[in-house]
Amino acid sequence: MNTMPSVKPLAMATPGIASLLQAMSAAELDALPFGVVEMDHEFTVRRYNATESRYSGLPPDRVIGRHFFRDVAPCADNRHVSHRYAQSALDESVAYTFLLLMKPAPVTLRLIKTAGDELMYLLVDWS
Repeated sequence: MNTMPSVKPLAMATPGIASLLQAMSAAELDALPFGVVEMDHEFTVRRYNATESRYSGLPPDRVIGRHFFRDVAPCADNRHVSHRYAQSALDESVAYTFLLLMKPAPVTLRLIKTAGDELMYLLVDWS
């Protein structure tokens, strides 16, 4: 009989998720059912999980170290997504459509920037 308590998987809507993501290993980020793009305040990608890589078709080595909105996802460099990070703090979910090889991909994004933190997040629900 298994006496280990079951661990509920982390959901994209989890309150306070930024601090939980910061504490996760690469393997834990890769196991999440939603895409995770971790960026610094210059929009340089620091971590990019396997789920995001699988849906976007972009391998992490082509994304990490790059400016996310200029080099990786220019279709999101607009007032609906990238410009919202100009706020001192941000935690919003928005319906959006990425263009992947000119094919529309409807997604739900969660934009996270916590005041005082060095990192920001773009979470992507591809379902």
